[in-house]
Amino acid sequence: MHVDLADIGGSALTDSRIAVPESATTGIPVTYVPARNTLFLALALGWAEVTAAQDIFIGVNAVDYSGYPDCRPEFISAFEALARLATRSGVEGVQYRIQAPLIQLSKAEIIRTGVALGVDYSQTVSCYQANEHLQACGRCDSCRLRREGFAAAGMADPTLYA
Repeated sequence: MHVDLADIGGSALTDSRIAVPESATTGIPVTYVPARNTLFLALALGWAEVTAAQDIFIGVNAVDYSGYPDCRPEFISAFEALARLATRSGVEGVQYRIQAPLIQLSKAEIIRTGVALGVDYSQTVSCYQANEHLQACGRCDSCRLRREGFAAAGMADPTLYA
C-alpha cells in the first residue's frame, strides 16, 4: 500500500510551496500535516482487524512537541473509542488499545530511553528539511526540539547539521 500525504497537501511538510518556519511559532504550526495520525491509525486499525491484533502502537508525544492536535492524549483516547465503534471486531467485543508509550515523556526522557535500548541516534534524522545527504538544517522546530532534548538529557547530539 502506498499513501502519499503530499496528495492532501496543506502543510509545509507535504507541500513545497509552503515554507518550513525556522523560528519558534505559536499555535498549530504550518508543519502540521492534516489528519496524519488519524490516517496512520486508521490504516493500522484496518490491518489490526485483519490480523486479529488488539494493540496498535504510535510514537506521538505531547510534552516537548510542536503543538499538533493529533499528538494529544485526548486524540489517542478518542481514536481508541472510535476503533471499538467503527470495526466489526470492536462491535463484537474486541478491546483495541492504542499504545502511545512516548506521549508523556520529555524529549530528554525519550532520548535516554532510546540510548538504554541501544538506539544509535547518529543514524536518525528529525529535521523537517534535511538535505540530500541527510544533514539537518539546524533551524527548524524539529531540529530545535531535538537539540534541546539532547542538551536536557546531558548527551552530545550526534546529528549531522549542514
